[in-house]
Amino acid sequence: MQYMLLVYWDEARQAVATTEQKAATFAAYSAYTEAMTKAGAFVAGSGLQDSTTATIVRAPDGKAQVLNGPYVESKEQLAGYYLIEAADLDDALAWAARCPGAEQGTVEIRPLMIY
Repeated sequence: MQYMLLVYWDEARQAVATTEQKAATFAAYSAYTEAMTKAGAFVAGSGLQDSTTATIVRAPDGKAQVLNGPYVESKEQLAGYYLIEAADLDDALAWAARCPGAEQGTVEIRPLMIY
């Protein structure tokens, strides 16, 4: 079954991180992605640009309304995602717990819809 791991973190905290801290974060995510790839769990994934680059579209009554982000003000912002293949929710939970984002932020796990 496929699961989406949505990684949330505090953009303000990341913005003031030192070069060394940013390098350590990058290395941790690289190692995590490599471990998932070797285990056959990795399907896709990417980091996202800051929420200030977001654009939101709503189309009530068929009329498009475009809003520049960030739209939601919160302590943590969606920073990236992983699409993984996991045997079950417990397997997905184990991968989420190993995600570097779980140490400083939040990892939300959602199963993909099966049609």
